[in-house]
Amino acid sequence: MGSNFQYGGQAVIEGVMMRGPSSVAVAVRKPDGEIVVETQPQDPPWKRNRFLSLPFIRGTVVLIDSLIIGVRSLNRSAVLTEEEEPLTDAEIFWTGVIAAVLAIVLFLVVPTGVVHYTRDIIGGVWAQNLVEGILRILIFLGYIIAISYIEDIKRVFMYHGAEHKVIHTLEAGYPLSVENARDQSILHPRCGTSFLLLVMILSIIVFAALGEGSLWWRVLSRLAVLPVVAGLGYELIKLTSRHADRPWAICLMTPGLWLQKLTTAEPDEAQMEVALEALKAVVPTTD
Repeated sequence: MGSNFQYGGQAVIEGVMMRGPSSVAVAVRKPDGEIVVETQPQDPPWKRNRFLSLPFIRGTVVLIDSLIIGVRSLNRSAVLTEEEEPLTDAEIFWTGVIAAVLAIVLFLVVPTGVVHYTRDIIGGVWAQNLVEGILRILIFLGYIIAISYIEDIKRVFMYHGAEHKVIHTLEAGYPLSVENARDQSILHPRCGTSFLLLVMILSIIVFAALGEGSLWWRVLSRLAVLPVVAGLGYELIKLTSRHADRPWAICLMTPGLWLQKLTTAEPDEAQMEVALEALKAVVPTTD
């Protein structure tokens, strides 16, 4: 398609959100079978402020921006599929805050607290952070496996697979059609699932540099350096995606691709049609 822009998105309720160079689109299939596409222009913060586009800074900025757009897209998909009334900006804000607090408690406070109170058994700082990192990954895996039994989540995972298939189609230079998307992989090296796993692995190394201390020190210091870990993870994801055929990049990508097998599923043709409509809505016509 002739563009160096790295397209991405996420699965939403009965549909897909896609981000392009200058717009965001949400496409959903309504209960009557109609595909509805809603497109909004986007002006990301890193385009307005050059500092925010610098390496290791942009990772945190992109993550926060993606979370905001993701929550809004989920809200719009629920409205477009006629499942619920739209949330206000205040409700969206507090939804994001509550989700962030729960994530911090589950994936940071719990493993950190367990290791803190068993540190005499575990041993030194490196051993403690290794155990903490393993606990964090196990909690994450347990969470994904638990929600995968929910019927609505199963469909979200199928739309997640559809999102990856159509992006692969675009990146391979094929015309955007169900026929071309059908044989593409449901796994993608730039997936957010891979990013989260990479962040959890990197945190083992970065958190070890913080040393020991009280439980409050452990929790607050880890929160303080999360932007550093996110920045490192973002740069590694971008680097490996640019060199996906190199052996070292394959080694780095493989664990994340394995994990994606839990968060994606083979979509049907109707779901691929929705994902294609979302992608077409954000790809410039000159591409």
